[in-house]
Amino acid sequence: MRAAKNLLIPITTISALALLACGYTGRPDYGGEGTDSGIDPGLDGGADGTGAGAPGGPGNPLKLDAPPDESGMVDAGDVSHWGCEQVDLLFVIDNSGSMDDKQVNLVNSVPSFISEIQTQLADADSYHVGVITSDEYEYNDGCDDEGAMVITTGGSDSSDAVCGPYAEGYSYMTEFDDLDIAFPCAAKVGTDGDGDERPMQTMQAALSPEMNEPGGCNEGFLRDDALLVIVIITDEEDDHEAEGCSENSYPGSSGDPPDWFEEVVEAKGGVEQNVVVLALVGPPGPDPATCPAIDKCDSDFDGAEVAERIVSFTTMFTNGFVGRVCEPSYGEFFSEAVGVISTACENFEPIG
Repeated sequence: MRAAKNLLIPITTISALALLACGYTGRPDYGGEGTDSGIDPGLDGGADGTGAGAPGGPGNPLKLDAPPDESGMVDAGDVSHWGCEQVDLLFVIDNSGSMDDKQVNLVNSVPSFISEIQTQLADADSYHVGVITSDEYEYNDGCDDEGAMVITTGGSDSSDAVCGPYAEGYSYMTEFDDLDIAFPCAAKVGTDGDGDERPMQTMQAALSPEMNEPGGCNEGFLRDDALLVIVIITDEEDDHEAEGCSENSYPGSSGDPPDWFEEVVEAKGGVEQNVVVLALVGPPGPDPATCPAIDKCDSDFDGAEVAERIVSFTTMFTNGFVGRVCEPSYGEFFSEAVGVISTACENFEPIG
């Protein structure tokens, strides 16, 4: 939402098509002191290591693996060997003025979501978890380009903390980080962001070769042999302008939904089924009282703008799933989303 609009009352709960690399070599040197990662190599869905409480149950997990043949190679033409053993999760979080309560809600919902994924995808043993914002995040220490993953936060309603580099020295979290600590730190990006939200543009930037190559801001995040899960959370449409109210006109992200779709699929080697997109946005759904649609031309907002373009992008994917950003809890959304991810993992097609 635009910073000039009235903010929602907080509750106790939370991609340029090509960019230059950050200009330094090796892993990014972010500076600052990192926090204790609280390393937990297991991360198997519960403090007792059993995964108790997560759907799927600790005793009978859904095993979705990709066993190699005798040569040690996976035959991409043999669908019986399809499956994912690695998952890359990218969280695209709107950091504009009305997002405080929604960021808290996200923070409270995601740890159990990731635990459920780890339980369901029992043979997925490697995770990358990155957080980006809907603009160039000025508080990030070391790399504040569009699409750079968050390692430090600042400004209003943020965690105002040094969150990384994380356990492996990257700008994103891995299975060696305590996500209960690291994710809330990074995801509470605050509400000082640009009123011209560009989540789809920053998403594309985060996945670009320039960002993921050696020396790039997100070096090594995106892997060919990993299922890519993108989670978008915003309470406003990503569009070019607000027709009929020029004072509230903003460029938004470049391109249109088909362009965004093409860029993401290209980032995954042209295999569309290797991507899951989860979007927490408007529309309000069947109960307008819970999440009323807002008028972009109005300066008094209490709801979410219908995000037709983001929904269109999301539903282009076989594994696309849309939820309402105004819900008081995202637990049910993420619980249902695990089923989408499980199916996508089972149908994962190795590249090459």
